[in-house]
Amino acid sequence: MSEERDDVVVLMDEEGNETEFEYLDTVEMDDKEYVVLLPVQENDTEPVEEVLILRVDQDENGDDVFSSIDDEKELNTVFEQFKAQAQDEFDFAE
Repeated sequence: MSEERDDVVVLMDEEGNETEFEYLDTVEMDDKEYVVLLPVQENDTEPVEEVLILRVDQDENGDDVFSSIDDEKELNTVFEQFKAQAQDEFDFAE
């Protein structure tokens, strides 16, 4: 898949491994901004069951950086807001 896409974000883990994610949406809540990402799969035989939600923070230079969310309540609140925003675009399993 050499086709370049504008909606793909590449993140690097602690070990230097790159993983591609499809950007789904931005959620703004409580003066904070979050991004909702879906792991890109090479084969689409099985549906992806989880999304990745990251908070958008600023580093010391004012550049946007993604931060993981440790607070489960915050994470669930953001996910519920995302579901409300995107209910017409996605079929959410309960």
